[in-house]
Amino acid sequence: MKTYAIILAAGKGTRMKSLLDDRSKVSYPILGVPLVKHVLGALRPLDIDRKVTIVGFGGPATEEIVKDESEIVYQREQKGTGHALMQVRPLLGGLEGSTLILCGDTPLLKTETLRKLIDKHLSEGNKLTVLSAIVPAPRGYGRIIRAKNGDVLAIVEQADVTKEQGEITEVNAGVYVFDNQLLFSYLDDLKPNNSQGEYYLTDLIKMFKDGNLKIGASIAEDYKEMLGINDRRQLEEASCIMRCRINEHHMLAGVTIEDSSSTYIGPDVVIGPDTVIRPGTHILGRSTIGKRNIIGPSAYLDNVVIGDDNHIIFSHVVDSEIGDANEVGPYARLRGHSIVESHTRVGNFVEFKACILHDGAKAAHLSYLGDVEVGEKSNIGCGTIVANYDGYNKSKTIIGKDVFVGSGSTLISPIIVEDHAYIAAGSTINRNVMKDDLAIARARQENKPGYGNVVRDRALQKKLANQKK
Repeated sequence: MKTYAIILAAGKGTRMKSLLDDRSKVSYPILGVPLVKHVLGALRPLDIDRKVTIVGFGGPATEEIVKDESEIVYQREQKGTGHALMQVRPLLGGLEGSTLILCGDTPLLKTETLRKLIDKHLSEGNKLTVLSAIVPAPRGYGRIIRAKNGDVLAIVEQADVTKEQGEITEVNAGVYVFDNQLLFSYLDDLKPNNSQGEYYLTDLIKMFKDGNLKIGASIAEDYKEMLGINDRRQLEEASCIMRCRINEHHMLAGVTIEDSSSTYIGPDVVIGPDTVIRPGTHILGRSTIGKRNIIGPSAYLDNVVIGDDNHIIFSHVVDSEIGDANEVGPYARLRGHSIVESHTRVGNFVEFKACILHDGAKAAHLSYLGDVEVGEKSNIGCGTIVANYDGYNKSKTIIGKDVFVGSGSTLISPIIVEDHAYIAAGSTINRNVMKDDLAIARARQENKPGYGNVVRDRALQKKLANQKK
């Protein structure tokens, strides 16, 4: 039996109060990942044969986000969720199987919850299965009304609940699994019987019940999974929940996070055991951090690979249990698919962009390394700049093994600095440096006795002249 997934992602999200006319709600990020991408992430481990995302407002932006793992249809007119499903008929209409329907603005849904929902749908032979949740204060949610055998009799919205029904804490989470053929068959009979003149997905539930079709419900373990994002406050709330969830996962896997409240780790990040994450650190994108590293404080890593035993921090003092760890930070910024191998140090206020730092190499502080490869055991002195951009193109520099780059140097790409070379401090290098060479590129120092007073008097006279104007 095949399984399909439809993601509703056509809404505008007016309550987000964006100044951008083409910004779709599902494109807002949590931990560097758009909302709809979190939903696709929850689907990824499941055996879904086809995924279809319905886009509408801000469609091109949403399409760009999802096109690598979902088919796309457009809802050109915003006529409700039922109308959105009608747009999928050319792709899925008439096919046998089950269809999971979920919203693109529900980033907290877990894979395990969706798997349990699909399994329950199939094992019980339901034609429709609703994801529900137990909410301590359910006011505002549609209540799940069950028969004695557990089947769902109805979903009653808040405005229509009786006093007795108002005490029910099981509510509709807005995620469904339908028999696919029945779904599209019943869509033909869906009517816009409401003041907005829209076609509502929820009306299908009553239609299935009136047709004596079996409806079940699967209860999510945590009602917070069902939270949708409608405004910036809810975006921040969901971000906090996800941050805590991700950090807890890493800590239980052997990662030390010194301050979870100030540590932000993306959902696709992999971190090895015995790594220490210090406060204020962000690790985003598809970053992979090896074992026994020290990251932070206040380091920013985005789409980078860090090997084992690296220092990306402030202090040379390393806990004895960590050993000769890698360090990154503080205030280090690594991005652009940079790679840091093992036994390295990336120190204070260092920025990497598309940089490869091989085993044992060090960039201790205050340097920018863009589009550069640094060989094993090479040392990059304080204040070194690799000037990779000429205003039009970005070029690459290669630094060999065991190279010493003196402080305050500028390397103008593209150049090659061969193994065991030395670059004198304060040099500006724009030609290749051969193996074992010492490169010096700076003007000879000249001291003029007493001339400091001349310069000072000249500056003072200029200041007085400006004051008289």
